[in-house]
Amino acid sequence: MLGMCRGRRKFLVASLALLSILTWLYLSVGNFQEVKPMPLSPVDPQSPMVSAGPRGRHALEMRVREIEEENRTLRRQLSQSQRGHAHKPPHGRHSNQSRTYSTEEGTGDNEGHRSGAPGNSTDCAQHPPVDKCETIHVAIVCAGYNASRDVVTLVKSVLFHRRNPLHFHFITDSIAQQILASLFHTWMVPAVRVNFYDADELKSEVSWIPNKHYSGIYGLMKLVLTKTLPSALERVIVLDTDITFATDIAELWAVFHKFKGQQVLGVVENQSDWYLGNLWKNHRPWPALGRGFNTGVILLLLDRLRKLKWEQMWRLTAERELMSMLSTSLADQDIFNAVFKQNPFLVYQLPCFWNVQLSDHTRSEKCYKDVSDLKVIHWNSPKKLRVKNKHVEFFRNLYLTFLEYDGNLLRRELFGCPSEADHNSENLQKKLSELDEDDPCYEFRRERFTVHRTHLYFLHYELEPASDSTDVTLVAQLSMDRLQMLEAICKHWEGPISLALYLSDAEAQQFLRYAQGSEVLMGRANVGYHIVYKEGQFYPVNLLRNVAMKHVNTPYMFLSDIDFLPMYGLYEYLRKSVVQLDMANTKKALIVPAFETLRYRLSFPKSKAELLTQLDMGTLFTFRYHVWTKGHAPTNFAKWRTATTPYRVQWEADFEPYVVVRRNCPEYDRRFVGFGWNKVAHIMELDAQEYEFVVLPNAYMIHMPHAPSFDITKFRSNKQYRVCLKTLKEEFQQNMSRRYGFAALKYMTAENNS
Repeated sequence: MLGMCRGRRKFLVASLALLSILTWLYLSVGNFQEVKPMPLSPVDPQSPMVSAGPRGRHALEMRVREIEEENRTLRRQLSQSQRGHAHKPPHGRHSNQSRTYSTEEGTGDNEGHRSGAPGNSTDCAQHPPVDKCETIHVAIVCAGYNASRDVVTLVKSVLFHRRNPLHFHFITDSIAQQILASLFHTWMVPAVRVNFYDADELKSEVSWIPNKHYSGIYGLMKLVLTKTLPSALERVIVLDTDITFATDIAELWAVFHKFKGQQVLGVVENQSDWYLGNLWKNHRPWPALGRGFNTGVILLLLDRLRKLKWEQMWRLTAERELMSMLSTSLADQDIFNAVFKQNPFLVYQLPCFWNVQLSDHTRSEKCYKDVSDLKVIHWNSPKKLRVKNKHVEFFRNLYLTFLEYDGNLLRRELFGCPSEADHNSENLQKKLSELDEDDPCYEFRRERFTVHRTHLYFLHYELEPASDSTDVTLVAQLSMDRLQMLEAICKHWEGPISLALYLSDAEAQQFLRYAQGSEVLMGRANVGYHIVYKEGQFYPVNLLRNVAMKHVNTPYMFLSDIDFLPMYGLYEYLRKSVVQLDMANTKKALIVPAFETLRYRLSFPKSKAELLTQLDMGTLFTFRYHVWTKGHAPTNFAKWRTATTPYRVQWEADFEPYVVVRRNCPEYDRRFVGFGWNKVAHIMELDAQEYEFVVLPNAYMIHMPHAPSFDITKFRSNKQYRVCLKTLKEEFQQNMSRRYGFAALKYMTAENNS
């Protein structure tokens, strides 16, 4: 690149010399018009320069103007080129492999490319530090439910700034793998690959190391990355989960080109006094170089580390130091620092802005002048957002921005980079292309194929499976406006619950704060909260139900709705009914009769007798009897009043009871969104598969009043909405006829007669 610019300077000097000669000739022609000029070339006696007439002068003037314009352009380009190179270090390296520029000798900083003049597109301008389509590899250790949430915020900050393909390598336990695999599968971000490595298989490699750090055994996993990651992978950026990026990660990737000699690990100096050993009396840290180094951000040259026998190196160091230290206090960081102390040539020191540490005893304020200089924020304190720093408000706002950022906006393509074929995306596009965009019901049909980003187990979840295989999970779905029902349901139902919540990224954080502030919800570990992120025009009610059903971990499930309160003791009653009615060996759907109240304050009946009294007094009603009688009429409430044993009922048109079924029952049909026919179609499917409907005589649930949903309002006010729902119903019935043949004719007949 420098040679090209020198070549242009030579060309500029030659051009200026030529300009002087031509100008002299032009003046000569003007002053000596009567003199016959000599030919300039013996080969070309007809050269334009031979003619001294008006045409000759005009041609010469045009040529002089062209050269002057060329020279002006060259001067401008040269000036811009010199400004661009003014930021290079005097001894900077320039090669095909290294395109980075540094303002700090030996720091690996890469700010030069940001200081060039806008619009500078000459060949002397600086090239990007990383090739446009080069894949950047990132390794992250993640275990458990909370760490999975942290990873999402980290990934959002990386995706927001990135311009390169990314390949994430997650070292996870089974919980985090399930959560993150589902998240990335449904996120469908272009040019992003994900691989998982089983942390449980690595535990034996580090379990012998006593560790006091709150990260536990997973805080030691970074030590074995050379053994864990693919042998063909040469370099990787290693990040803690509590990291937020404020710049393109490619800038950090470019620093690899600055490693010299035997430097194989890039790390930032520790920004607290921990390794100086003066924080309190008798404070005795592990050995370290000076202030030591923080391992929240590491650049690893894996191929060189393997050649240096890294596994042997860190093990021998750890064994030696543990003889006197007895345990690690800062997990892998202590061992890394002990190795650096013995082998300082391994370390490439990164500038501090690649890992601004907000720990309890941080001195990070001394490592930067202005917050605009920062590139990576590290929340390496259990206090997280409550740490003391004069710029903590800025850091907090940056973190909250990505915490609540709409992840769907990060699904943007990387233009100009070939990407691997994504069969899921291709199949989705094929299905969407087959839809008619002029169809008045296009948006309804499109919703069926919309892929909603899904974060499973948003909060900690634990379930002790029942030994008698009779356990029942309550299944429901909700949006933000039904959040107040959660505590009440938890008080009425002590068994496991699986909930799908339809929320935006910002609402998900509101829900998290609400749940963490609730003693009732925090006192329950057997509730699975699965976030389905908002997208599209309609409430995807049946998709939400399917998500909640799919993650039921008991043999049976009670398919309910969030605005119903089950009777006290229903959980145990249903478990007994499962045994009594031999649910394990028969296809039954147990019906829990549904009632409602129009009062926001209700003395909830503690028995069937109390419920019947309130029913007679008009405090309670059978559910929707005054607006949609057909939905629950087949339950036969008159018979239920006096029934003491379960009784069977037949399917009828528009029947939509709340039922208990085995976990492997059919899913809900996704074509039904918003309001209307979503449960009706499911009950019809159960009937077609010959499920027997049995009403439980001593079970009940009560619907609590609330404002009308947005979807029912649309249904009532929008004629096209109702027309499309009717069309979808007819198509569903036709599909039933094709799948179940002659047996499905009764559904068509029943619909026509209703």
